[in-house]
Amino acid sequence: MYGWIFRVLPGPLWLRIIFSILLLAAVLAVLVIWVFPWLSLFNPFTDSTIGSQ
Repeated sequence: MYGWIFRVLPGPLWLRIIFSILLLAAVLAVLVIWVFPWLSLFNPFTDSTIGSQ
């Protein structure tokens, strides 16, 4: 899959490397901003009972 993405990107090698880094940064940003917070709603390990009575 990664080889296919790298072959599909346009330009010379140095430009494909930059595009790959930008694509990776965009995917990580989407995960951190939207996906991980949404998944944390379903995680039972974030419920704290310390200090509650």
